[in-house]
Amino acid sequence: MQITDEQAKAMTTAGLNLIAQALTIYDSDLNLVVSNAPFQQMFGLPDALVTPGATFEETIRHLATRGEYGPVDDIDSFVRERVNQARAFEAHYMERTRANGRTISVEGSPLPQGGWVTVYTDITATKTQETLLHARSDALSDQVLAHAEQLSATNRALEAMITTLSETKRQLTESEARTRLTTEMMPAHIAHVDDTGRYTFSNQRLPHVLPGRPGQIVGLPICDALGGFAYGRIKAALDQAYQGTPAVVEFTDDTSARRIRVAFNPDTQGGVYILSMDITEETQTREALQQTRKRELAAQMISGLAHDFSNLLTIILGMQSRLGDQPGLTPKAQNLIDGTLAAARRGGALLSSIADVTGPRTLRPTATDPGALLKDLTTLASPTLPDAITLRIDNQMTAGMVLLDKGRVTDCLLNLILNARDACGGSGQIMLTQRLVHDTWIEWTVKDNGPGFSPSALDRGIDPFFTTKGSEGTGLGLSMVYDMTKSAGGDLRLRNRAGGGACVILRLPYRVALPASTGLILLVEDDGDIRTTVRDMLMDQGHSVIEATSADEASALLADLQDITLILSDIQLIGEATGLDLARRVAGQKPILLMTSLPADHEIFLAAQQLAPVLRKPFGADDLAALITPSKAAAE
Repeated sequence: MQITDEQAKAMTTAGLNLIAQALTIYDSDLNLVVSNAPFQQMFGLPDALVTPGATFEETIRHLATRGEYGPVDDIDSFVRERVNQARAFEAHYMERTRANGRTISVEGSPLPQGGWVTVYTDITATKTQETLLHARSDALSDQVLAHAEQLSATNRALEAMITTLSETKRQLTESEARTRLTTEMMPAHIAHVDDTGRYTFSNQRLPHVLPGRPGQIVGLPICDALGGFAYGRIKAALDQAYQGTPAVVEFTDDTSARRIRVAFNPDTQGGVYILSMDITEETQTREALQQTRKRELAAQMISGLAHDFSNLLTIILGMQSRLGDQPGLTPKAQNLIDGTLAAARRGGALLSSIADVTGPRTLRPTATDPGALLKDLTTLASPTLPDAITLRIDNQMTAGMVLLDKGRVTDCLLNLILNARDACGGSGQIMLTQRLVHDTWIEWTVKDNGPGFSPSALDRGIDPFFTTKGSEGTGLGLSMVYDMTKSAGGDLRLRNRAGGGACVILRLPYRVALPASTGLILLVEDDGDIRTTVRDMLMDQGHSVIEATSADEASALLADLQDITLILSDIQLIGEATGLDLARRVAGQKPILLMTSLPADHEIFLAAQQLAPVLRKPFGADDLAALITPSKAAAE
């Protein structure tokens, strides 16, 4: 049976009333918080003065007026002095004889959160025994008598001290438990290592930040807990912290492919405090923002030149065409005109490529079958390869739909295959491998057995206009692949194979496609007209819809309705919380799709892409359906 707060309060009050001592607790404003029945009985107080909220000043004035403290000439001064003492309260123990002749001990102890607790004990019987001891002092030496009195008083003081220490221990234990619970709930690993490199504290979050590592690491050397690869990446920063200087390091874990940030702070008592965080999503967002900024800078520099150059090419094409229409041209002159026209058209194509690199382009991910993507890619690439060059495809991903901009990814992979073809020359082998890396990335690896990248290509291969193909290359192929990859929060790496040949690794964030649902879809949109339009789209596709206008309202519906299977939310909503906040709240619990009218290069739009698929407004029913995996029932 679960005990309610009221039941617990009643049981606590009953327990306090059963103890022999009188007890009071006043807060830092000198208002009564708790008192028990013996307190009222011991001092004969009216109900108003034992009711929570009664002031300390009122109680002292009542007791002084009634003669509790004996004759008092100036009651106002007496009360004011007692109140001032209470405001500067310190732990104490004292004994006093009341006006009625009974003797009490008073034990006071401050509370960490303010206020104090006081315990009053009737020690009249004890004092009577001491009086009898005095009466028989003829049988005892003065030394023994004094010792007995001192021992009695010391014991009472020790009991008061034990009570205070017990309460302090209890509060410290509760505080330590709350602190540990708080640290264990944080999405980061907090730890401490001593000067020998062994863990002395851990909030047990290491496996959540670095998958595959142990959770119970107190007592283990840091090199054993992290493993050789990760320890090698952080060792220099750790050594720097041991020398008294804070340090921060970032690295990509070899086993989980996650990006990790680790901060080290020296401990003045010896050792180092460590804070480790998984910043994979943050890194993806940062890369996307950086790439967008680079594109903006390139656009600013190139747009004016491209405009003027386009005008010049238009004039050249027009004049050469008119010249070609002149009668009586010799074959040699006609060849010169045709060559000029071809060069001008090539310049126009180059300008279009530049526009593709510098202009804002929105990624449009849709539910994509990775296996089908490779089949389509093979169909496109095979006719472009000579008979002596073979293309091998190795798909290591299991069946399942993922969210990708299929067209852009296909273009990028085709570009890498064609680069490998050119590197192989007349004959060779190209291998494309597709695999999933720790449920974090989709990775494509393109390898060839050609001569490999030159040192300059490894260093500048992704730079615009860099080419090793002479006049036949534009130098924009790898640059466009890199641009798409970074815009999606991915990564592109160039390297040479140990046995010869080049290797290009392309990684994009792995996101499972939203499942089609005949269940309930939660539509979160604060604009009534848009909400109506989108609701009709969803209902036309066979979905049931429930609506909300804010992230907080949506959270309440999610808590009450377990049948909700998909969330479609605008990014900008009424209230303080946004669609991004809602996406973070339901991360890993419910699939969510975001929509917005923000431009594709807006920082909020780019941040949203790292959390969920994003639909650009305006969109149609086909755009909405493209992001949802067809269900088996619908397919049948």
